[in-house]
Amino acid sequence: MASPPPKQTMKERILETADRLFYLQGIRAIGVDTIAAEIGISKRTLYNHFPSKDALIAAYLQRRFVQPRPSDKPPAEQILATFDSLERRFAAKDFRGCPFVNAVAELGPDDRGVKKIAIAFKESRRVWFRDLLTQLGVADAEGLATQLVLLVDGSIAQDLVRDDPGMARAAKEAARVLLANAGVTIDKSGPAAKALAG
Repeated sequence: MASPPPKQTMKERILETADRLFYLQGIRAIGVDTIAAEIGISKRTLYNHFPSKDALIAAYLQRRFVQPRPSDKPPAEQILATFDSLERRFAAKDFRGCPFVNAVAELGPDDRGVKKIAIAFKESRRVWFRDLLTQLGVADAEGLATQLVLLVDGSIAQDLVRDDPGMARAAKEAARVLLANAGVTIDKSGPAAKALAG
């Protein structure tokens, strides 16, 4: 018989509740009172785990800072699968955009702590693309990685405005064109790809 899942610590409960409320309703709209009331604890208990709302915001963003899983799939397949994943995410009822962009937009560029985490996340995605492009032998992996990140962020913005998960498919097709222009051959019958010799 399988053992029951471990019980969440109070810190985990606070963070999970803050994550849900901050993402769905906005960081400015949700105070620590609301988070404490949602869990059924006092503000003092919350502050025992997170000394300030700023500390809770930073923990929320760090929780959302998830690296792509290592994969044995070919690099170009991994790149294009990013857009398939976005399309699935766009179709979810609780999709509210990029939490890092949302946090910077809400709290302003002067909130250096939030901006630092957001920049680190966006840069980690760009570097992930760059490393895959380097494996493919792309000459300007840095530049193309930046273009792919712009496609990701642009498709997120378009989906939020249009409520159309197909924006991810359009971005994927643009990514295919960029990859082809960089000398990457993509098998049309499947996502496998290889770099052109040169």
